Amino acid sequence: GGSVSSPANLDAGLDVKWTPSATTALDATVNPDFSQIESDVAQIGVNERFALAYPEKRPFFLEGVDLFSTPVQAVYTRAVTSPRWGARGTGKLGATSWTALVAEDRGGGSVILPGPDGSDVAVQDFRSLDFVGRIRHDLGRSFVSFLGADKELEGKGSNRVFGPDFRLNLNEADTVTGQLLYSWSATPDRPDLAAEWDGRRLSGHGADVWWAHTTETWDWAAEYKDFSDGFRADLGFVPQVGFREGYGEVGRTSRPTGFVSRLRTFFFADYIADRDGGLVSQVVAPGVGIDTKYNGFARVELRSERVRAGGVVLPRRRVVFQMNMVPSKAFAGVSLQGAVGEEIDFEGARRGHGGKVAATALFRPGDHLELDLRGEIRWVNLRPAGRTGSRRLFTAHVERLKATWTLTARTYVRLIGQYLGGSRATDLYDEPGEPEDGAFSASALFAYRLNWQSVVFLGYGDNRTLSTDGGLPPGSRQLFLKVSYAFQG
Repeated sequence: GGSVSSPANLDAGLDVKWTPSATTALDATVNPDFSQIESDVAQIGVNERFALAYPEKRPFFLEGVDLFSTPVQAVYTRAVTSPRWGARGTGKLGATSWTALVAEDRGGGSVILPGPDGSDVAVQDFRSLDFVGRIRHDLGRSFVSFLGADKELEGKGSNRVFGPDFRLNLNEADTVTGQLLYSWSATPDRPDLAAEWDGRRLSGHGADVWWAHTTETWDWAAEYKDFSDGFRADLGFVPQVGFREGYGEVGRTSRPTGFVSRLRTFFFADYIADRDGGLVSQVVAPGVGIDTKYNGFARVELRSERVRAGGVVLPRRRVVFQMNMVPSKAFAGVSLQGAVGEEIDFEGARRGHGGKVAATALFRPGDHLELDLRGEIRWVNLRPAGRTGSRRLFTAHVERLKATWTLTARTYVRLIGQYLGGSRATDLYDEPGEPEDGAFSASALFAYRLNWQSVVFLGYGDNRTLSTDGGLPPGSRQLFLKVSYAFQG
């Protein structure tokens, strides 16, 4: 990227799938990391304590993905940032299901450095060989399972995570799920990238157990989590360690007739402490949830919280809400979610007011066109010492439009444009920063389906960053070709 005349980078890749039997699938991929095929929906990371997870969209990693779903998110395939190649097997033998994946990761991207109050990230500046596998044996509606993950860094360093998990259906009303993991890590000798990467060895456990009781009218649930300081899951998504957490919830459901078909009132409480017993966060909240006509759902919680920031515990009261509906065939979906009320500036450990609101809308004006619109805004206002009135500390926002046009049964064209921007009152921060920032990305994709699971993709991507004069000069551009080929045995 850089000057206006910078050429577009050309990239190519291949996916191959072989199904030797109805219950076994073998996948291989070369250079599968094409975010342009479905670019990420941008998320606002301002004033977030913990890392944000992004959904997996690469077809190679989506095969049998439900087998990687466990109470602790020990497998997060997006942690394999830039695979050079990958191989995968998924199968079922009677009541036993299995999946195993191995990939060589070029590196780049970032590794989560977890803690009790928040997480940092470090640049993954090295190649690695990554392996994840899970085997699950079903016992009626219950199961027992075992998971293993191993990341071996080029040169020196590794992270290995192993352990069992289970689900027990005790009766019609009671289900217990749980997982116990143990990790051993040898950190790389790169203190220039992260303070804890000085060759030290880390080990520890992560545990999560959940009991849910559900009847037609009443439901309750209890959960306990316990993560030691040294637990790491570099191929997973575990941004918080070094804590113990207790959670409880009780709800009562009624089923009226009319516009509202289900009404559930509930109350929950959550308490998180660090390994020394110090409060990390506490939440108590009553709330109500309803199901309505038009596949509608709405939920409102009145949260009263205490949260530790910068070593002090601050109160926060806010309303958390969520709603979604499918009004018609053409207006195929609308959603609104967010929180408003008291807010905390975590960087400065200050109280204020603010909120976050996200909205989506899905339109299908005809048989061939689909429009997917998304928007989100987040803001915090502070009352500076010795001043009357409040000032806006920051505003962050994202807008995205995805248009998909189906030309024939075999071909479609998709266009995506998205802008992530923000402004901040630089004088209210200790660290200097730009008063305005923004990034724009656009992509165009043409797809042609050869057969049941073989597709050719041709695409173009363009990324730009807001300059100090307010313009969006050309940045990095990329042209790519990808073939995904499948054959049956």
